[in-house]
Amino acid sequence: MSSPRHAQHSSWFLLIVALFVTCLLVSNVTAVKLVMVSGLVLPAAVVIFPISYIIGDVLTEVYGFARARQVIWLGFLCNLLAVAAFAVGGALPPAPFWEGQEAYQQILGSAPRILAASFMAYLAGELVNAYVLARLKVMTGGRMLWLRTIGSTLVGQLIDSAIFIGIAFAGVMPVEALVAAAVTQWLVKSAFEAVATPVTYAVVAFLKRMEGLDVYDGDTRFSPLPLG
Repeated sequence: MSSPRHAQHSSWFLLIVALFVTCLLVSNVTAVKLVMVSGLVLPAAVVIFPISYIIGDVLTEVYGFARARQVIWLGFLCNLLAVAAFAVGGALPPAPFWEGQEAYQQILGSAPRILAASFMAYLAGELVNAYVLARLKVMTGGRMLWLRTIGSTLVGQLIDSAIFIGIAFAGVMPVEALVAAAVTQWLVKSAFEAVATPVTYAVVAFLKRMEGLDVYDGDTRFSPLPLG
């Protein structure tokens, strides 16, 4: 079911979009730190980036694939703007008394290869995640939300991890290490989604009630580009 309110930007929708973009931008900055968790080496962004997938699930489940696709591309553009601002800030000559230029470059100055890998992995993973969830919703008649959220995350995160690790570190790490790193990130992020399933259920139910929406993408054109 959908309603005329679907065409409007409600306060709840804007809040969800803001949270999604914030999670994306923060995760890209915190990803530069590597942490050791239970013997596994992971980027610190692992604590927040999976939240963007949960929000993406909520967007698709409540507002439909087309709205989720718009938000995914908005996040991409915001991330591109942030990276450009960091690059310009790093290129500006530092004040003579400021000693943080090296630290700034190390944290905020990413190599072009890493940026390309991050952008491609994000777009592919998020769009596939939204597509799979929307398709499963139609196939299941809106039942078994847990199957849709976990199933779409397993597929989306697999693609995200494989693309990022493959592009960013191919030729730098042995093939076995590349596969191990991609699988580890995939499993950790997917487990995060599974553990957060009760929260996803609660947020989805709340938004459907507040918005009066429950969009099914039976006739949606599943183009990756938000055109037409």
